[in-house]
Amino acid sequence: MNLKLISCNVFQREASWCIARSPHVIDVEYTELGEHARSAGLRQLIQSRINATEHSGKKYDAILLLFGLCGNATVGLQARRTPLVIPRAHDCCTILLGSRAKFTEHFGAAPSTPFSSAGYIERGNYFLRTSDEGEASVEMGDGYKVLVDKYGEEDAIYIWQEMHPEHGEQKAVFIDLPQTSHLGYAAEFKAKAAAAGKLAEQLTGDIRLIANLLNGEWDPKEYLRVPPAGAIEGVYDWDEVMRVKK
Repeated sequence: MNLKLISCNVFQREASWCIARSPHVIDVEYTELGEHARSAGLRQLIQSRINATEHSGKKYDAILLLFGLCGNATVGLQARRTPLVIPRAHDCCTILLGSRAKFTEHFGAAPSTPFSSAGYIERGNYFLRTSDEGEASVEMGDGYKVLVDKYGEEDAIYIWQEMHPEHGEQKAVFIDLPQTSHLGYAAEFKAKAAAAGKLAEQLTGDIRLIANLLNGEWDPKEYLRVPPAGAIEGVYDWDEVMRVKK
């Protein structure tokens, strides 16, 4: 297959490792990690890359999006003639861990626990996934607004709090993938976490969600396939995560 990958550069090393081993021909474009600070802007950027791909004159069997919902940044994205494929993930934490089950196991009780990876160390000017105010947290943003529009303010507050409980933890997690562990970023993370007064924890990541995306192994339980002219819709649960808008 001829595939186009549009990815956040937080995955650049992992994606490159998988592209070199994929049986398919893959063209790739990366967005900057800092674009996540404004989900609406990131959505416009990704959509512009999709549009440019379709106007390039080169035919692709699918456009792969290596993102999660990412604060609602991927909701509404669509292609006119080419299928889209995207992991069913809320954000890059699930992708780095390799499954929603692992995310639930390690982050289910405290989804807002700050985390990091090789990509965050290399590509960001911070060592943790942060809000645009520079705090190690996940902010409400557009995802919360969607809940308000759909359920009303009172129910939206309840749903959001259930999904993002406050635990007052000072823990920070480094997700270390075997393919990038030789870079030594886990030790660098621990030193920075200690300096910031946080308790560092290390988890072993899994490249399988990235590899399967690039190998064309799109299990519908793990990837959403969006047909031409279809659009991504957020579900905001722990299982389906997103669907094709009807």
